Amino acid sequence: QVHLVESGGGSVQSGGSLRLSCATSGYTYGTNCMGWLRRQAPGKGRDGVASINSGGRTTVADSVKGRFTISQVNAKNTLYLQMNNLKPEDTAMYYCAAGIRYGSTGDDCAYNTWGQGTQVTVSS
Repeated sequence: QVHLVESGGGSVQSGGSLRLSCATSGYTYGTNCMGWLRRQAPGKGRDGVASINSGGRTTVADSVKGRFTISQVNAKNTLYLQMNNLKPEDTAMYYCAAGIRYGSTGDDCAYNTWGQGTQVTVSS
């Protein structure tokens, strides 16, 4: 089973930057996509922020396009989310997730494993 541990969250002012990391360990066979999601309020669902699949294709939500970048270093078994020009509306608990590709193009990811999350707070 895949085990995911996020780090790098914190408090920053609007316009600042943070880089989230997700360390991956365990049995990763069958996992061929990963992503970052966030929950902006308790009780609210998690929204997709960015994803990357085994083909290297990335997707980024419109709300963060041009500001957030997802990347993966396989040699380090680590997933990253570089967040620049942060805004107060980016405040959320950020989760790393792993899953299996699906869809006609294989660009969608069905997540089945989640980390515990790391809090990001952006003040105005």
